[in-house]
Amino acid sequence: MSNSEFERITVLPMDEYNQKLVANVHPENWINPQPADCYDLVVIGAGTAGLVVAAGAAGLGLGLKVALIEKHLMGGDCLNVGCVPSKALIRSSRVVGEIWKAHSLGINIQQNIDVDFATVMARLRKIRSGISHHDSAARFKNLGVDVFLGSGKFISNNTIDVDGQILQFKKAVIATGARAIKPAIQGIETAGYLTNETVFSLIQKPHKLAVIGGGPIGCELAQTFQRLGCEVTLFHNGTYILNKEDPEAAEVLQRTLIAEGINLVLNCQLEEVVTVTEGKRLYFSVNGNRNSVTVDEILVGAGRSPNVEGLNLKKVGVEYDQKQGVKVNDYLQTSNPNIYAAGDICMNWKFTHAADAAARIVIKNTLFSPFGLGRSQLSNLIMPWVTYTDPEIAHVGMYAEEARQKGLEIETIKIDFKNLDRAITDSEEAGFFKIHHQRGTDKIIGATIVASHAGDMISEITTAIVNNIGLSKLSSVIHPYPTQAEAIKKAADAYRRTLLTSRTKKILKFLTKFS
Repeated sequence: MSNSEFERITVLPMDEYNQKLVANVHPENWINPQPADCYDLVVIGAGTAGLVVAAGAAGLGLGLKVALIEKHLMGGDCLNVGCVPSKALIRSSRVVGEIWKAHSLGINIQQNIDVDFATVMARLRKIRSGISHHDSAARFKNLGVDVFLGSGKFISNNTIDVDGQILQFKKAVIATGARAIKPAIQGIETAGYLTNETVFSLIQKPHKLAVIGGGPIGCELAQTFQRLGCEVTLFHNGTYILNKEDPEAAEVLQRTLIAEGINLVLNCQLEEVVTVTEGKRLYFSVNGNRNSVTVDEILVGAGRSPNVEGLNLKKVGVEYDQKQGVKVNDYLQTSNPNIYAAGDICMNWKFTHAADAAARIVIKNTLFSPFGLGRSQLSNLIMPWVTYTDPEIAHVGMYAEEARQKGLEIETIKIDFKNLDRAITDSEEAGFFKIHHQRGTDKIIGATIVASHAGDMISEITTAIVNNIGLSKLSSVIHPYPTQAEAIKKAADAYRRTLLTSRTKKILKFLTKFS
């Protein structure tokens, strides 16, 4: 039976790029295979977690029978409505940011910036379609995975129904991900709104845009669309944006967004959306004072909801929560011992790289841990993350307040970029590198970086934490001069200087007499 008899998938606008995308990740003429007698592993959901599990298990060359089920677009959020399209858009907006700085760098732009919004969005679609073959149904078939396009649901402890086809399994993995949460604002459904799942389908630039949510997604897209020529109002219910982030890092970004012209509304309660002749009018209150703003489009970036519906989880004893998703233990095992989960459906870390790491745990724990021996644990992961604004904010390990709440005594070393040669020459002095270490030792507890390419810098600290490399050893690592990553060495050197006590100075002075 061909996939077209189940559901035809479209991604607007259906130009040559989106046609290529769909042809790769949900081909209309796809014919689901005849199910094997029994699969070693069946994966529901072909986002990052599901793809990594399926490819990893099938690619070992052990003759394992693996099935992968996807009802929508293979590649999941990351390829289709997340990392890939958002970073393509951010790249275009960064050019505008550089042009804004041009005059201070001695470069005079002779005319106003002309952002061709339609071309920017076409580039996004072209890049996405060009990458999509990596996640395609054909590629996974060639890897030895049986790809089933359709809706899967459990019907017993060892069987899954995919639109009438029955798949028997030894182990199953739920990797159905999450979706943008629906805002509880009166009138917004009638007025209409965008999410990350629809915003990348825009072909015309909204002149005025409201962004709801001052978390990472909201801040990234607010800055991006402001730079691309929209008048952006960013609504957030907290006292400052990125309120789960290091406060000093959030402050740097908040000042940047305001300086770039974003209308930032904090401590607000969104009350109602009304459709008017001019567009969509949002009514909101700040400290009891009611106000309104009228925009062309509303973009909601305020949270995710797990895709638990339609899986028939109660039938197989898999515990779940409508807000938190599928419940798993530290081995990513559900309440049904033969069913595991990975990715946004069950984890607080909603990042592509987190889903990838979790998928690798699932492969080991489902296939190569007989009697539960040698299982890997989610809690052992050291997880970095990045907010891709300009400047970027990258973090790994614990925040200072988090460490104190856990009873850890820490010291913090901060290197301001205003004292860093490369940052000065780059006119990027607003950034910093902050690292926390356990008091009395050089053990690294956590770190935050605010810089244009903080995401590229954080991996050095992640590597150090994973391999138990302390600040003393980092001090001996030679960093090229001048680079912004030199801040890491400066912080390590600062720690080394704290070891120069009066006693050690006397010893060193004594040694010089015999050298």
